[in-house]
Amino acid sequence: MLIIPAIDLREGKCVRLTEGRPDRETVYSNDPVAMARLWEAEGARWLHVVDLDGAFAGRPKNLDIVKKIIAAVKVPVQVGGGIRDIGTIAELLESGARRVILGTVAIINPDLVAEACAKYGEAIIVGIDVREGKVAIEGWGVTAEKNALELAAEMKNRGVRRIIFTDVSRDGTLKGPNLSAIREIAGVTGMKIIAAGGISTVDDLQPLFKLEPYGVEAVIIGKALYAGTITLKEALGISEQEEKRVVSC
Repeated sequence: MLIIPAIDLREGKCVRLTEGRPDRETVYSNDPVAMARLWEAEGARWLHVVDLDGAFAGRPKNLDIVKKIIAAVKVPVQVGGGIRDIGTIAELLESGARRVILGTVAIINPDLVAEACAKYGEAIIVGIDVREGKVAIEGWGVTAEKNALELAAEMKNRGVRRIIFTDVSRDGTLKGPNLSAIREIAGVTGMKIIAAGGISTVDDLQPLFKLEPYGVEAVIIGKALYAGTITLKEALGISEQEEKRVVSC
């Protein structure tokens, strides 16, 4: 299972929000590019970059920094935050992003998601962020009427093959992932799932690894890495051990 460090951008800095709330922000670095290089040097095989300002504004606000991060590392980068038109998707992919994450637009303009999938295939992934069972959009400030399973089914029909599932109430809290919800969306949809939200220690990883047969292929870790409750080396080591165990079986 892939372990993917998160780099969340706000006003040009690397930050973490608790439950997605701007008033509960912690700044961890004034140099996101250096942070990206650090995670790569420590063994990350992917990076997850989110333009939080873009998510709140509905259009990218940190594109220059995102592009600098992509250029600074050799590992693939997936990018999200305020991406709501084909032009921005094309610009990011042409700049070297391996995947583009669509969130709010999956609710407000699903036809664009279908268009993007038809054009770019698995370079397009959809982020489904959930609060109390309902999908949260527009930087998690608005709750839509659809639940996660309904949106996932619609996105699958539109050509999406991979989603990032985040329980907003767990994100940045270090309370552990919502395992039952992750297993449900993986099992019901049959899609590839990247899990996010709540990872606190290495003890949270083993239950996630057990969901790999259901399609959970990766986990995004944010605050735990920055707060030091888990190190990337530890997480990667456990992932490698699990991979060897599965192969030996």
